[in-house]
Amino acid sequence: MTTAQIDLGSTELFAEGDPYEAYRWLRHNAPVYWNPTPDGGFWALSKYEDISEAYLRPELYSSAKGTMLGGSYRSESDSASGQMLIATDPPRHQQLRKQVHNAGFAPAKMDHARAGVRACVNAALDKMIRDGGGDFATDISMALPTGVLAGTMALPPEHAARLQRLTRTMIGFRDLEYQDGLSATETLIRSQLDVFEFFFDLVEQRRERPGDDLVSNLIASEINGEPMSEAEILYNCMNVAVGGNETTAHTASWSVVTFVDHPEQYERLLADPGLLGTAMEEIFRWTATNTYVQRHATRPLVIRGRRIEEGDAITLWNSSANRDEDVFPEADVFDVARTPNKHLTFGVGRHHCIGAVIARLEMEILLGEMVRRQLRFRLAGPVERLHSNFAYGIRHLPVEIVS
Repeated sequence: MTTAQIDLGSTELFAEGDPYEAYRWLRHNAPVYWNPTPDGGFWALSKYEDISEAYLRPELYSSAKGTMLGGSYRSESDSASGQMLIATDPPRHQQLRKQVHNAGFAPAKMDHARAGVRACVNAALDKMIRDGGGDFATDISMALPTGVLAGTMALPPEHAARLQRLTRTMIGFRDLEYQDGLSATETLIRSQLDVFEFFFDLVEQRRERPGDDLVSNLIASEINGEPMSEAEILYNCMNVAVGGNETTAHTASWSVVTFVDHPEQYERLLADPGLLGTAMEEIFRWTATNTYVQRHATRPLVIRGRRIEEGDAITLWNSSANRDEDVFPEADVFDVARTPNKHLTFGVGRHHCIGAVIARLEMEILLGEMVRRQLRFRLAGPVERLHSNFAYGIRHLPVEIVS
């Protein structure tokens, strides 16, 4: 493999190729890598140490211009800058984070989410068992965010399903399955507008009939004595929905693929449910479905001898850091008992994923039910991966229940 063969901006690498082989080559040969694109390019960091440093130094690595390549149509700055949690730097970031956390992620809110997830997962698993199999990616994995949306936003299943389709289209805008005859750019624009319209209508409903849910609580929130703006409410509803819908669902699907590929580790977990906690963290390390986040240099930087100019885009590849041989012994071995396991799937520092507590809740319930029911799966068809370099996802995962 050479740098000429590696394009981290290509969805084909993630949908058809082996991104982990590309990461390995980059870590060993070009850990600070310039990835050219037709309209410029971006830097890619693949080593755990460099990525951790970038997360912990927001004064050097800014989030304000957007965290997703192409997410703002290559504009100079993300329109959500300073208004959406993930596109905000300190001190505004801490202020927004506090309000979003209190609105939807406080301990009492987790009880609602837990009940919603458990009900949806059990119903979905019951049906799959009756049917003898199905599409795990659509039938089971999507039940996780359905439960979360019911518990945190008080959305009924049909509204949750619509929102999930919109966020999947937004993240998978380069995947033909979600384009509906439009170009990739048109798909991205339309999906973002559709998500905003969804939440605009929901905000209007909750203004008239408020409840104890994330949207109602954001409407009632204040920062420095001032109500959150309409844009801040909408942007952060989108932030929570996209993050929740498009990460753990893919993690759930990849967990099944991983256990099929490593049956001895799954049998180990089935025999010893006490390994559930470490197995869950190893799944997060191994899958890292949010592959990267984007930052921009606030001044010229030198990393491992490579000069980065002020304003350059820098991508932090969490999924590569999680396989860094300098940090994880036998990094390419899947081990349900691995400890310690300081993976970067949820980032680190101020931008540690605010939804990590819900992601762990979802996977704990799903894996716990799979172990309790002693479920075993085998593939019943090809695994269809999502055409996205931002979410390492699975569109379809046909499985059969093994008797």
